[in-house]
Amino acid sequence: MESTVAVDEESTIALYQKNKVNESEKEELKEDVPSKTKSYLNAENGSARKVVEDVLGLQKKELILENDTVSTSRDAATYEGKHFTDYAITEEKHLAGTETDGTVTGKDEKTIEDASAKLKLEMEEKLRKQEIERLAEGNFLKGNKIFVYPQTVRPDEDIEVFFNRSFSTLNDEQDILIMGAFNDWRWRSFTMRLNKTYFKGDWWSCQIHVPKEAYKMDFVFFNGQNIYDNNDKQDFCIIVEGGMDVFAFEDFLLEEKRRELEKLAKEQAEKERQEEEQRRIEAEKAASEADRAQAKVETGKRREILEQLMKQAPRSVDNIWFIEPNEFKGADKVKLYYNKTSGPLAHANELWIHGGHNNWCNGLTIVEKFLRSGREGGDWWYAEVVVPGRALVLDWVFADGPPKVATIYDNNNYQDFHAVVPKSIPEEMFWVEEEHQIFRKLQAERKLREEAIRAKAEKTARMKAEMKERTLKRFLLSQKHIVYTEPLDVHAGSTVTVFYNPANTVLNGKHEIWFRCSFNRWTHRMGPLPPQRMLPADNGSHVKATVKVPLDAYMMDFVFSEREDGGMFDNKGGMDYHIPVFGGIVKEPPMHIVHIAVEMAPIAKVGGLGDVVTSLSRAVQDLNHNVNIILPKYDCLNLSHVKDLHYQKSYSWGGTEIKVWFGKVEGLSVYFLEPQNGFVWTGCVYGCKNDAERFGFFCHAALEFLHQGGLQPDIIHCHDWSSAPVAWLFKDHYMHYGLSKTRVVFTIHNLEFGAHFIGKAMAYADKATTVSHTYSKEVAGNPAVAPHLHKFHGILNGIDLDIWDPYNDKFIPVPYTSENVVEGKRAAKEALQQRLGLKKSDHPLVGIITRLTHQKGIHLIKHAIWNTLKRNGQVVLLGSAPDPRIQNDFVNLANQLHSSHSDQARLCLTYDEPLSHLIYAGADFILVPSIFEPCGLTQLTAMRYGSIPVVRKTGGLYDTVFDVDDDKARAEAQGLEPNGFNFDGADGAGVDYALNRAISAWYDGRDWFNSLCKRVMEQDWSWNRPALDYMELYHAAKKY
Repeated sequence: MESTVAVDEESTIALYQKNKVNESEKEELKEDVPSKTKSYLNAENGSARKVVEDVLGLQKKELILENDTVSTSRDAATYEGKHFTDYAITEEKHLAGTETDGTVTGKDEKTIEDASAKLKLEMEEKLRKQEIERLAEGNFLKGNKIFVYPQTVRPDEDIEVFFNRSFSTLNDEQDILIMGAFNDWRWRSFTMRLNKTYFKGDWWSCQIHVPKEAYKMDFVFFNGQNIYDNNDKQDFCIIVEGGMDVFAFEDFLLEEKRRELEKLAKEQAEKERQEEEQRRIEAEKAASEADRAQAKVETGKRREILEQLMKQAPRSVDNIWFIEPNEFKGADKVKLYYNKTSGPLAHANELWIHGGHNNWCNGLTIVEKFLRSGREGGDWWYAEVVVPGRALVLDWVFADGPPKVATIYDNNNYQDFHAVVPKSIPEEMFWVEEEHQIFRKLQAERKLREEAIRAKAEKTARMKAEMKERTLKRFLLSQKHIVYTEPLDVHAGSTVTVFYNPANTVLNGKHEIWFRCSFNRWTHRMGPLPPQRMLPADNGSHVKATVKVPLDAYMMDFVFSEREDGGMFDNKGGMDYHIPVFGGIVKEPPMHIVHIAVEMAPIAKVGGLGDVVTSLSRAVQDLNHNVNIILPKYDCLNLSHVKDLHYQKSYSWGGTEIKVWFGKVEGLSVYFLEPQNGFVWTGCVYGCKNDAERFGFFCHAALEFLHQGGLQPDIIHCHDWSSAPVAWLFKDHYMHYGLSKTRVVFTIHNLEFGAHFIGKAMAYADKATTVSHTYSKEVAGNPAVAPHLHKFHGILNGIDLDIWDPYNDKFIPVPYTSENVVEGKRAAKEALQQRLGLKKSDHPLVGIITRLTHQKGIHLIKHAIWNTLKRNGQVVLLGSAPDPRIQNDFVNLANQLHSSHSDQARLCLTYDEPLSHLIYAGADFILVPSIFEPCGLTQLTAMRYGSIPVVRKTGGLYDTVFDVDDDKARAEAQGLEPNGFNFDGADGAGVDYALNRAISAWYDGRDWFNSLCKRVMEQDWSWNRPALDYMELYHAAKKY
């Protein structure tokens, strides 16, 4: 036994002699069994005889045991003789009372069987006690401090634990307790009191149930207070045999945790449902009260108008009209007489009444044709009219035909005709009912609006979720030419096969491929799994390995090597391979990312940098990570977009006080730094002569804010030249002085500005990115970038789906999705044509939304405008030029086009956000002929609205637009379908190549073109995918 304590032999023998019972004092056993008892044991069917035979068998079997306690054959004989005689005599007495005619009845047989069972149980208990007594004596002689019975401990059984107080530090204690648990103290803890036994040797015991999940029992003894026997600090333990092993128990614990989490999630969901229901009830109550108040106000207005009308309304007008009978009420049928010669209808062929009631409250409700009456004294005609049930006043005009046909009216000189209903319902009752009806109408209208809003919100959320799911699948398949899994979605607790194609990696040609895997970003409790040699797969050059995914996994991590002991590795350029695991009971711990930037949309937006800071932060936050932004508190901030802005604290640095403000922008936590030296009180973001000094001070102040505030972000992300100083200031002044766990990521948005600062930041950053893969290759030779290609990555920007959403866009006439893109874009084109004064016609419309700079290809824009007009298309341009000469050039072009093609072209040389939305929706094509374009968002927004991009092959334009004729294979490699038209050159011939094909496709195959619009709308160019790529980059940076 594992937990035993030995004492020296002399003290053990002394204790034994002290406690040994004098065997001579035992009662002598009887030598035979009375004959009468034997005769009764010959009962019918041998039932009683069988019982005795079973008992004798048990006795003999249990007494002849290998045991090193004091035991002799005489003991067994004595026990057998004495106890068998005792039980036989007892049975004789019981059976004697049932003997009648030498046979045993059914009732008697049941009695015998019950006695048999009782006899066996009692014998087994006596044998158990005898065995425990022998174990106690034997363990006492050996100096063992504990033993258990049964000696083999199995799961889901009761055991008895015996503890010898005399061998323990507790030998003088009156109370003995056991405290323990199972499976290394991780399962089912217990504390129980031990009772003193009658066994010699000062043994104490208690019963404990061993749970079915146990593989080990761990325990100590104590006095209920502060004196313990913990087996010399090793604790006592007993191995449980035949049950779970350690790994099975780990899985069991994880399953238990999963069930617990599911239960908590269900409870939380129910709690949230109840809270939501309570909010709904309260909102409904408030809305209902508002409806009632509005009904009261509206009723008051109606009453005032109607009472004034009733005062003025006659019962008849001589020689013009009258009603018979003179007295009538609601629901009565009356005759309205009209003298045709009294007004403008004297020559009409027909007469009609168009009527209503109560100041036309329900609109047109009475339409009847007049008949000639034959009444003397004029040309009288009449119509039979049913008076509306709740009418106080009748309202009508006369006409020469029914509604929508009539051309001539007699409307009482624009005052209409009115007549009081003499026997109407009491006014007070009427207005009470009227208020109630208005209230019910308001309620119904509100509920319809709320239902429409709810349905639209649900559809929006569903479409976003479906798009995110498609993007994740595309992300998982993005490297299928290198690695993929079956199944594609890896679930915790499942077995997954990893397929790897070394032919497309640095391990091409290696004789062996070894798979090295772990979980949870290499932090899983099991550590890295043993290297596994990959086996040939059925599909070409692929090899495969199979892995069991633990239940507590949220990420699967792996690399490949050429040998078991390492050698050459494929670790994805230092990033490692990672695949998300779904359904695990452990969620990925959130990272803390802080962006230090000088722009942020929409409060301080100058260019695309501000959009990226906001949108990337929101997308990463949506992945359940913690994101903060540190921004200068310019005096030109658009504070209308900042929620709960408040002063937080101040700190001193750089010879000035710096005030810290906090607020929420687009759901993001933003710290605004306001140094009191005036660096941010300039009325602008850029444009000062000392911009480098201003932004350098801000960068240092931001790091000091983190340091003094005790913040330890995982990642500091800085952007472009303006916050590039963060990289080297952090490494030189803060990395070893309080921010040791933080790593720096730097993003180049445009290398055209501040190359010196960018180069220095590249040297200091742990990881660096730019805004598209192609742009990263285009700038790879730049001296600022070239030395650092090992840590330089291209990650596409995305667009914000909440800002650019044709289904919820307030600036377009008809909301639309890919399902009704044709109808939606048709309505938007008509609205665009109407707003800009273009001819309303079904011709291809090319939109251009851009800053007018040489980078944007302004010479190609001009050429494309004239070519589109030549192809009988329409052109709309929205944009302005920072250079006055370029602006004037386009003003002249606009004037020229207005003279020659006023119904085909319109140049809007300004910034107009609502108009940009309408152009994206109403255009058939969006032209982006940039000379260079790091990423470009225009083409992405165009596709979001179902407009087809026509672009030049550069930077992000090349990475996102796949030509319908030339790029099918390139698109397929990205998991996409072709989505536009592109061209290579930077001259008119190049742009004509793409634009002519686009316009011809519009003219020649409208069904095909419409399907292309639908296809591009369903592609995901949001931040869903870039956010995943950035998280991979952040984790890679943390490894350094």
